Amino acid sequence: MPLSRIVMRLARNPGTEFAGGDDHRGYSLIAPLTADGHLDEGLYAKTKGECTVHRFAPDEDPADGRLARRGTRWYFDYEAGETEDDEPVHRLGEHRFAVGEYVTVTDEDGRPLTYKVVEVRPAAE
Repeated sequence: MPLSRIVMRLARNPGTEFAGGDDHRGYSLIAPLTADGHLDEGLYAKTKGECTVHRFAPDEDPADGRLARRGTRWYFDYEAGETEDDEPVHRLGEHRFAVGEYVTVTDEDGRPLTYKVVEVRPAAE
């Protein structure tokens, strides 16, 4: 499968200021997926320069970075060479990217927040 565009929006996060979710906060990724919707590690090794992340929120400047991997851990990297800006993604390699699935991202304040996959389509569209 070619590279996919994946959009995730902030889901309900009880106990936070986002208890009801927020459709205006989220991430857009370009990543290789297997036929069943998991990250394709083999294709990632060949296309990692094209694997990007875009973080958006109404009260923040958009942030553009890359999908990165260190060992078995996946994360979003916004400034090469720096680790303070990295956002770890809980078990990203195990997640299935399909509409309706959920993914947990640790934000810049160290809080794990849940996002819902709302779109998956070929990146070339």
